[in-house]
Amino acid sequence: TCDALIIATGASARYLGLPSEEAFKGRGVSACATCDGFFYRNQKVAVIGGGNTAVEEALYLANIASEVHLIHRRDTFRAEKILIKRLMDKVASGNIVLHTHRTLEEVTGDQMGVAGLRIRDTRNTDNVETLEVAGLFVAIGHSPNTAIFDGQLELENGYIKVQSGIHGNATQTSIPGVFAAGDVMDHIYRQAITSAGTGCMAALDAERYLDGLADQSK
Repeated sequence: TCDALIIATGASARYLGLPSEEAFKGRGVSACATCDGFFYRNQKVAVIGGGNTAVEEALYLANIASEVHLIHRRDTFRAEKILIKRLMDKVASGNIVLHTHRTLEEVTGDQMGVAGLRIRDTRNTDNVETLEVAGLFVAIGHSPNTAIFDGQLELENGYIKVQSGIHGNATQTSIPGVFAAGDVMDHIYRQAITSAGTGCMAALDAERYLDGLADQSK
């Protein structure tokens, strides 16, 4: 047992669930451009997704890779307007190529890693194209690792709900003495520095909570 608990189980990147995608994880398929993008300097890569993360990944990779193919199943992106403007600027310069109304059919390659992709036109399913790329970055969102807490803590869209912090206890959950930090409670910022910050806040909140228990026992 314990008097205070800090939950920092994070969130895991979502994948499409294709067998070929699974087969090439770590050998050309990634969910983190900032982690693995440098492996593809001056090579062709692809990003799949349509939100902020996908556009940010494509823009980041455009400064490293020779060409970035952005694949999206719809014809409009859900990203913020400023990101879409930057994206279109890169498209105009020829560094990013858009493939809208497309879904990923298969990741192809060999023992050396990814060599290409097969993508299908959602408007004409008989139309399947092949892209030659050395890497694929999947950017279709994250899932918080909270299954173990379901029914025990208050969740919002799977993320642990915490207090606002206006009156302190910013990281406290629906149960006194239980605090949450990092991606498990934050689906907006998702940066190492913000996770570290909420970790510090959770530690301070837990310390304050324990001090309160000590005062009550006197």
